[in-house]
Amino acid sequence: MRRPRGKLEGGIVNARQVKAEIAELFDRYVLALDYDELDEEWARGIFSDDVLIEFPVSQHDGINGLVEYHQKALSMWARTHHVNTQSIVSIEGDRATIRANMTSVHVHHERAGEAREHYVSGTYVTGDAVRTDRGWRLSRLSFDLIWKTGNPPA
Repeated sequence: MRRPRGKLEGGIVNARQVKAEIAELFDRYVLALDYDELDEEWARGIFSDDVLIEFPVSQHDGINGLVEYHQKALSMWARTHHVNTQSIVSIEGDRATIRANMTSVHVHHERAGEAREHYVSGTYVTGDAVRTDRGWRLSRLSFDLIWKTGNPPA
């Protein structure tokens, strides 16, 4: 028995749209880190209220204080440059998982007479997304350090 053509195509199109929407949430997160666009609107447009962010050196639970958490971490650097790969998104009902790789370059603040090598790292990123009444939102991002070079912050 043949399936109705419209339903099959609509399902594929919808799945692709959802995957693209979730991947874009991660892309917007990464870009905002380098462009100082962190505010409550940014946080609530990307993350669920119960978001968990896990870095190799610290973590943050919940959307409250998330902006300040990121601002404090980024203030250790003069500049940063984050580059992520295309995200792989898998959907299961109202939940999804996301995977990507990221390379991050961290430029130290200048100190008189001191030249410091940039701190560069490669991470494997995994995460979860959930469908909320505001649309899809990231509910977890976990950054696993794969490699690093240069000088971490003093």
